[in-house]
Amino acid sequence: MTALLSEQQISDALGELPEWHREGEAITRSAKLPSFPEAITAVDRIAEIAERADHHPDIDIRWRTLTFTCATHSEGGITEKDTRLATEIDNVLASFG
Repeated sequence: MTALLSEQQISDALGELPEWHREGEAITRSAKLPSFPEAITAVDRIAEIAERADHHPDIDIRWRTLTFTCATHSEGGITEKDTRLATEIDNVLASFG
C-alpha cells in the first residue's frame, strides 16, 4: 500500500511541479507538442516509464495536445507514486522543447 499524501505534501509537491494542478483527488497537466507524431512519440515514452513503474496515468490525446491525470486509484487519491510519475512526464515533455 502507498499512503495518501497530506494536503501540505500535495501543496509542496505541486510547488515543484509548476505545470501541474490539482483536480479533485488527482493531479493533471496539459502540454501542446509541435506535431501529432511528436505527441504520440511522447505518449510512447511515457507509457514505457509508466509500465516499468506499474503506475499508469490517464492520457487524453487531442491532436497535438496531451492531458495527463495522475491518481492512485487503489488508494483513492494522490500518493508519492503520482508525483514521481508527474516528474517523469515533465522530463519527457521537456525533451520536445
